[in-house]
Amino acid sequence: MLVQVALPVPLYQVFDYSVLVNTNAVLPTIGSRVQVSFGRQTLIGIVVAHIAQVDSSVPASKLKPITQCLDDTPILDEQMLALASWLARYYHYPLGDVLAVMLPTLIRQGKPLDLLITHWRILPHVTDTDFRANANKQKQQFDMLKLHGERGASEEVLLLEGMQRSFLTTLEEKGLIERYIKLKTAPKAVSLAKMPLTLNDEQQLAVDSILSAHRTGQYSGFLLNGITGSGKTEVYLQAMQAVLEAGQQVLILVPEIGLTPQTRARFASRFAAQIVLLHSGMSDTYRLQGWQDCRTGHAQIIIGTRSAVLYPFANLGLIIVDEAHDGSYKQQDSLRYHAADLALYRGMQAKIPVVLGTATPTLEHLKLATDGKLIECQLRTRAGSAKLASMQLIDARLQSTHQQNQDDGARYDTGLTDQLIGAIKQTLEAGEQVLIFLNRRGYAPVLLCEACGWQADCPRCDAHLTVHYSNQSNHNSYLKCHHCDWQAYIPAVCPDCSSQNIAAKGMGTTRLSENLHAIFANPQTSKQLYPIIQIDRDTTRKKDSWEKIYQQINAGKPAILVGTQMVAKGHHFPNVTLVCLPNADRGFLSADFRSPEHTAQLMIQVAGRAGRGDKVGRVLIQTLQPDNPLLLKLVKEGYLPFAQELLQERKMMGLPPYSHAALIRCEGKTLVATTQALKDAIALLPAGHNLAVLGPIDAPMTKKNSRYHAQLLLLAKNRNQLHQVLNHWWQPVLALPSAKYLKLTLDIDPVGW
Repeated sequence: MLVQVALPVPLYQVFDYSVLVNTNAVLPTIGSRVQVSFGRQTLIGIVVAHIAQVDSSVPASKLKPITQCLDDTPILDEQMLALASWLARYYHYPLGDVLAVMLPTLIRQGKPLDLLITHWRILPHVTDTDFRANANKQKQQFDMLKLHGERGASEEVLLLEGMQRSFLTTLEEKGLIERYIKLKTAPKAVSLAKMPLTLNDEQQLAVDSILSAHRTGQYSGFLLNGITGSGKTEVYLQAMQAVLEAGQQVLILVPEIGLTPQTRARFASRFAAQIVLLHSGMSDTYRLQGWQDCRTGHAQIIIGTRSAVLYPFANLGLIIVDEAHDGSYKQQDSLRYHAADLALYRGMQAKIPVVLGTATPTLEHLKLATDGKLIECQLRTRAGSAKLASMQLIDARLQSTHQQNQDDGARYDTGLTDQLIGAIKQTLEAGEQVLIFLNRRGYAPVLLCEACGWQADCPRCDAHLTVHYSNQSNHNSYLKCHHCDWQAYIPAVCPDCSSQNIAAKGMGTTRLSENLHAIFANPQTSKQLYPIIQIDRDTTRKKDSWEKIYQQINAGKPAILVGTQMVAKGHHFPNVTLVCLPNADRGFLSADFRSPEHTAQLMIQVAGRAGRGDKVGRVLIQTLQPDNPLLLKLVKEGYLPFAQELLQERKMMGLPPYSHAALIRCEGKTLVATTQALKDAIALLPAGHNLAVLGPIDAPMTKKNSRYHAQLLLLAKNRNQLHQVLNHWWQPVLALPSAKYLKLTLDIDPVGW
């Protein structure tokens, strides 16, 4: 017998290997890892089949033997191999590369599965009185560990929560805590740590529907369509309870790494259970251990970002996709899967319910609900006494934006209207918080010479360099491309005409924060000083920085929060009662046909941060197009009527979800070469294919990181029809002579083009 091995190489085939007869080697089991020689390399692959030697297309004289079998038992069961096979077929991606994406790094490198992780716990005799009165930081770190109880927690989780390794070592030296290697034992049965809340009728109906599907042991997909603050999390928790008590695992997907610690805290406060976090910020060792815990059943609640949906599970009983509309669930490189779609497939495979929770469903999910492929459960009222925030448009054409004096006496434009400034001031004086949403980080998007019109552009991309500027330090002032990370100094004079009249144009979060600081946090202009809290990738880059910001916000003191889309996703700020959107027009003017949908989702999500407690919230939208019909529809009637109108437009135009798309991207050293390769690809399409072919055209960003990009779009009314063409067409396209030194990628169900 021979074994067929899937290897992590970009070839659409598996490879036949023999087993050495003169050793006591046993035929490797299907789903186990083997080490093999491949050309001049030594690779780790997965055994996917056993075949007789007579069935191999490789002559016996050319067969290579397996170098080493790394596993006595399969690490991937039949269901996981079937999942890999489906992913390879649906996304037209090599099986070996699919398996490489599914496996953690250390497993791909051939490391053993039983790597152990250091845990920390408080010693039994230690109390709070063992600290000196001035040892505040040590006491704070001790209290964080204390929250995990007598069993303590893994070092990885503690560091993620903001503990410092140096403090752990210091506390150990003082005999207050100890490190230990936690031996794996069967987890205790899940129990309630806190009693559930009382559900309203809509929530109860949703929970009953999910649990009914769970009891029947059949797949059901649910669209939990609930407005922000309607108690979707409580529905998750009460649906999870029955599943966990039945001894099954629950997988919760979240869109962002930043949401995993707070989500863990929320579920840990309800259930005494083994909770595992999975995301790319974890170390390779921890991710391997998490993978093992899922596979062996030690993990009872699994919280992770999109890659967690690819993990093996011992006894999965429920999948929850929180904020299911979020674009972060779409993988944008290598295997371009969508985690929400994959969650539905895994639910069908395991015959379990899958819940897609969102306040702003995608048009694809709404159509699936209309077609009866998803069961829609609507939550139309906010939980408790909280009321939905009112939305109001501010016509920026009718009033000038607020002008502020600089130190030299000159006046500058803050970008905010007087009406907006007045509302912010009124909210702060009432002791409440304000959230201002601006989805553009940095100081300003463009550096411009006012004398000759020169602009600071990225030399490697078709993009302007973003101005990052700080009044406090020249070291923190620079130009940066947010696409390729190119950085440069801010010139003192224009490189073209030597004029000193170069100015930063437009506004990013840093500039807006400075403008607000001058109005609300400057002793010369304001009697009461309010903190300005900037929340974006620049301010949350350091470890535990987001946790510190979160604590400062939840202290509840009056403050202004300035943030990008990081603040829109699932955060609970009880004292935020005013949300301001000073630049609402941008998303409705984009060339991307999906932009209005994504913009509306973002606006509704941000608006949902207002009035989540017992205080009434409101949302002010500053716009230069207050008569935009889509914007008016969204503000007056809400997201669902807005989405229904977009669905009608898509139907008339034959765009997704009423058609199915495949996007072919081509990347190379010249635009001519990339365009020619796509023209040659079109020539290979079979006659009578009945697909709409759009292109080749330049990509939205033609030049990126010194490489040129062109694209080709295929649209089909029928999904099967599209895949039948791709099955026979895609591999010959990759083999085209004109594509030899180019990078061609295929994106099934792309989220934009």
